[in-house]
Amino acid sequence: MNEETFLQALKEHGIELNQTQIHQFKRYFELLVEWNEKMNLTAITDLPSVYLKHFYDSISAAFFVDFSGEKTLCDVGAGAGFPSIPLKICFPELKVTIVDSLNKRIGFLNHLADELQLQNVHFVHARAEDFGQNIMYREKFDMVTARAVARLSVLAELCIPLVKSGGIFISMKGAAAEEELADAKKALSVLGASLQEQFHFTLPVEESDRNISVFVKEGKTPKKYPRKPGVPNKSPIQ
Repeated sequence: MNEETFLQALKEHGIELNQTQIHQFKRYFELLVEWNEKMNLTAITDLPSVYLKHFYDSISAAFFVDFSGEKTLCDVGAGAGFPSIPLKICFPELKVTIVDSLNKRIGFLNHLADELQLQNVHFVHARAEDFGQNIMYREKFDMVTARAVARLSVLAELCIPLVKSGGIFISMKGAAAEEELADAKKALSVLGASLQEQFHFTLPVEESDRNISVFVKEGKTPKKYPRKPGVPNKSPIQ
């Protein structure tokens, strides 16, 4: 997927980018490749793959969920900024908070935000489990998302405590989404969320499966969740 086919594919979903946004994606690609030589940000560095598997794939959530307006979005374990920074470029009014456990990646994201002149972005160096217990962030976000971080039963415990009542948790998964959803039923119920909608599509060019699940937060998450760092991964809620 080159820049032209990327722009055309977005346009087909009602997302039209202006020259500033097009330049921001170009610069994002350049910085990603440049910083990747110093630290491990991504295994994908060729332009067609970055535009398809990082940029387009990240933005695909907006084909099904409304990201317009001044909504607050938290991205858990965003790594090099996916999916939240491509979404922020497309929807500049979004207020984005990214939490990541590696300070080097936070350094990259701060530099990226400066270079792209992004407003209302906030980067926090923390373990997701600790972040979810912080009263500054707990149950404060309209939307929380994560991409390729952990199985849904684990991810739910890291993300749902951050969603405000009535807000949504957006899970972006590949082909194993159905199996993970079945696995996570108990966790979702305990954490106070339920499945609202599920969307399946294939990524262009490579035709790989993608599943986006939207969960609505219906009540408060019990205070004990998320548990201490490492515990959700070792002992998912069953």
